[in-house]
Amino acid sequence: MPYFAYKGRNGRGELTQGVLEGADSAAVADLLLGSGVTPLDISVTSKASTGTGTGLGWRQRLFEKKVTSMDVQLFSRQLYTLLKSGVPIMRGLAGLQESAISPAFGRVIKDLRESLDAGRELSAAMMRHPQCFTPFYLSMVKVGEMTGRLEEVFLRLFDHLEFDRDMRERVKTALRYPGFVVVAMIIAMVVVNIFVIPQFATVFKSFGAELPLMTRILLATSAFTITWWPALAGSALLGWFGFRAWTRTLKGRLAWDRYKLRLPIAGKILHKGTMARFARSFALSLRSGVPIVHALTVVSQTADNAYLSSRIEQMRDGVERGDSILRTSTAANVFTPIVLQMIAVGEETGAIDDLMDEIAQMYEREVDYELKTLSSQIEPILISFLGAMVLVLALGIFLPIWDLGQAALHTK
Repeated sequence: MPYFAYKGRNGRGELTQGVLEGADSAAVADLLLGSGVTPLDISVTSKASTGTGTGLGWRQRLFEKKVTSMDVQLFSRQLYTLLKSGVPIMRGLAGLQESAISPAFGRVIKDLRESLDAGRELSAAMMRHPQCFTPFYLSMVKVGEMTGRLEEVFLRLFDHLEFDRDMRERVKTALRYPGFVVVAMIIAMVVVNIFVIPQFATVFKSFGAELPLMTRILLATSAFTITWWPALAGSALLGWFGFRAWTRTLKGRLAWDRYKLRLPIAGKILHKGTMARFARSFALSLRSGVPIVHALTVVSQTADNAYLSSRIEQMRDGVERGDSILRTSTAANVFTPIVLQMIAVGEETGAIDDLMDEIAQMYEREVDYELKTLSSQIEPILISFLGAMVLVLALGIFLPIWDLGQAALHTK
């Protein structure tokens, strides 16, 4: 998502400025208003934040390990333990800074201490580091400050980050083997076209006979690849960078994310995983006392999929107009009928947060099952492609040799 530089005034009328990451300027404005900052100016910027790199040379910034989600997750757990034990937050941050394993995150904690010492709130201090703390994280911290339950919020954030990381790791693990097989097949095709088939081409020319159609296709494909490989490689690179540039636009990302949900096998896993994170985040927001409209605004920014994020924002607009959560969820067209029934029961009983937790658990179970059976679903497709490739190579290379062998036997 793009970065936006903002200027605004907090509740005391003081001028504040910084950089935030968001889908658009409206999303950044919603986040600022939810944090108690009235935006005065919001503009697109390519620079995220310079707080963590102050005083560093370009080599150190280039090779230094970046702040990871695990750093933020452990930070949340440690802050919960310190605050629950009654340790003052300034003393707790000082101890975390000294024991920080990551130098980059240590500088983030140092900047948080300096900001708190200057009179800023913790959420406002964290807002200076959008590369570490997401909009959802910032909003939850703001809610904890307003309700006086900051330690409870940090515990819930730790559980949320752990769930989110576990979900991503399981998806990566499930896709690792199929991805390796696909890459190996592509490399094998390139090697065969460039190095293997040309060796057979010289042998086939010495036969002086008409070659089978499949052999002629293989020879023509190999000759085209050898002659035009610079143009093919350049086209592939241009296509890749062009695709990345297109997906960085708002319209392109929306179209690509919508298409990803329609992919066979992988699409339903991405959809269910994103909806599980949405339900879990929404339940966490409601339990922390966040108003429904603001909760939907914040939770929509946690979705990795721009299309699903737009659907959640559509739900927010409906609720803001006075529609029920059930009606807006039905209009969003991203939930299954069973989930809609659970939302209806939760809205009627006033336990929507508990039902959202149940929905998250249901989606998690479905994702877990899909991931466990992913290999068995993909393997037949991979075997079919591999068999087709071997069949084409076998017919194209060995069929003319077989025909000449048969002809030689008949002549004897």
